[in-house]
Amino acid sequence: MSSPTLHTTLGAHVYHEDVSHNGTILIIDERNLVSECIAHCVRTQRPHNQIINYTSILDCVASASGENDEALILFSIGSGAVCSETFLTALDNLSEAFPGAPIIIIADSEDATQILKSLDCGVRGYIPTSASLNVALEAINLVEVGGTFIPASSLTSSRKSILGRSDRRIFDIEQTFTARQAAVVEALRQGKANKIIAYELNMRESTVKVHVRNIMKKLRAKNRTEVAYITNSYVNSMI
Repeated sequence: MSSPTLHTTLGAHVYHEDVSHNGTILIIDERNLVSECIAHCVRTQRPHNQIINYTSILDCVASASGENDEALILFSIGSGAVCSETFLTALDNLSEAFPGAPIIIIADSEDATQILKSLDCGVRGYIPTSASLNVALEAINLVEVGGTFIPASSLTSSRKSILGRSDRRIFDIEQTFTARQAAVVEALRQGKANKIIAYELNMRESTVKVHVRNIMKKLRAKNRTEVAYITNSYVNSMI
C-alpha cells in the first residue's frame, strides 16, 4: 500500500489512502495543533478512511457536497459549553450542510447534564478528552453502525439522582407499553437512532418520534438516554 499523501485546501488538510473503502471523517477544532493531532491519531488507526481536518466551522460547511453528506463529523469544542449560542449555531450549520452525517462531540467536560443536552440536540456521541484513543475509536465504530456513545463515567456520576427517580417508577414493560412502544424501547436500549428504528420496525421516522415522546412521558424521563438507563435497570433487576 502506498503512503498517504497530504493536500491542503480551504484551510483543511486532506489525507488520502489508496484503498477501496473511502469513508470520510471530518474533524473540526479551532486549535490547529489539536485538530492535526486528532487527525493524525484517527488516520493512523483507520487508514481506510479519508480524514479531513478543519480549524473553522465555516470552512467545513463551505466544503459540503453531495459526496460527503454521509460523512462522520468529530466536532472538538475543548472547554466550550453545549448550551452556548455559539455551539448551537455551529451544530445547526453542520446539520444543514451535512444532513446525513452523525456528529460526535469531543470535549473536556464530563458533566452529565452537558452530555445529555448534547444528545437532546441530536448529537450521536460524546467523547471526553479524558478517554483513551481506543475508547474514542470504538465510539466512532459504534456511531458508524447507528449507535449512540456516551461515557459510562457521566452516568455513574449522576447515578444516585437517576436511581432515586427510577426506584419510584417500578413498572412492567408489557403492561406499561403497547407492543410497538415496547419494540421502540428495546431499540432505544440498544442506542439505535430514530432512522434505524424506523427502518427495522417498518414505520415512519415521524412515528418513531411520537413513540419516543410518549415513552418518555410514561417514564417521566427527560431524554432518550434516561429512557435507556431506566429500562436497562428494570431488565437487569429481572435477571
